[in-house]
Amino acid sequence: MSNKQPLSVDDFWAALGAMPAPEPVFYRLYYDNDGYPVAYSMEDIPGLYVDIDQATFNTNNKHIRVVDGKIVAQQLNRITKLVPADSGSPCHPDNVAVIVSEHKPYQKWTKRTYEPN
Repeated sequence: MSNKQPLSVDDFWAALGAMPAPEPVFYRLYYDNDGYPVAYSMEDIPGLYVDIDQATFNTNNKHIRVVDGKIVAQQLNRITKLVPADSGSPCHPDNVAVIVSEHKPYQKWTKRTYEPN
């Protein structure tokens, strides 16, 4: 059996008052250099982001783009293709699905998005 005395009401309130204040809650939309969504998060992670409200966070919409720090709805008929580039993933010259180390010969590829006017 324990010889400890139960806590008094005053002890309870003193312990509750000594607790640290909760961290503020924030919602963020992280996006890439082209403004396309990468992740919705409540964490502080490296990358480009805009602060958003809880309702926007809850929708988790991927059909948006960030332009000048503002969220803009996207047309759903955009097309993204792989195109040869000077930067990007180095691939075998005959097969874009084979990633290679950066030794010759290789072709770098990147994504390009085409949007109708």
